[in-house]
Amino acid sequence: MKLSIVLPTYNEAGNIIDLIEGIRANVDPEGWQYEMIVVDDNSPDGTGEAVRQHTLATAAPVRLIVRTDERGLATAIRRGIEAAQGEIVVVMDTDFNHSPTLIPQMTKFLQYYDLVIGSRFVMDGGMEDLTRYYFSYLYNFFVRVILRTQVQDNLSGFFAMRHEKLMSMDFDRIFFGYGEYFMRLLFLSWKRCYKMLEVPVFYQLRRHGQSKSRFVAMLRDYTLTVLRLRMTYGPAPKNRQANNHASR
Repeated sequence: MKLSIVLPTYNEAGNIIDLIEGIRANVDPEGWQYEMIVVDDNSPDGTGEAVRQHTLATAAPVRLIVRTDERGLATAIRRGIEAAQGEIVVVMDTDFNHSPTLIPQMTKFLQYYDLVIGSRFVMDGGMEDLTRYYFSYLYNFFVRVILRTQVQDNLSGFFAMRHEKLMSMDFDRIFFGYGEYFMRLLFLSWKRCYKMLEVPVFYQLRRHGQSKSRFVAMLRDYTLTVLRLRMTYGPAPKNRQANNHASR
């Protein structure tokens, strides 16, 4: 088994090296073949150069892609998935919201599930920022009501999936915009009756740098995405339930 870990970056020079080493510390003991694919949108803070220098100095299993033709979280993730050579793909944020300690667990669960999601809203999950936590919780309730799925965290962006299943999906319908791509991925996977599992993740405060999220724009775009999914595809199939795993 080979594992590909996709890391989209923009101005994450203060976080990315620690994350690379955190991933190595958690994946190396498993004895897997793996690669980290850093897709950097030509960050002005030197993120790409920091990754390049660190890789040369440590021989870390990192492939760096610096994009100068376009920017955007969703398309960066698509670029990383399309470049992946592993049988399993893990996608995670690079600001330490998503802990690398969960990668082995999420990967192993793909023996039994098609899609494993890092979720803040199952037992043992959560966020250090309580204001964001409660707002996200309420917004996820809205998403579940409109789309009629049982996925608890539709905004996480932390997931593991077999490369073959990912590549069988229509990327043009999923990977555009910002974080709303994840709602499209989950909903279309649900419509395909993929077996899903949510495992707990706890978001800590950002270590370095500033968030790229813009609240008003995100709220608008995310809500439009939910409504368009419902109008285009109808509600999710009935009598299905996402599984929650409450132990780390």
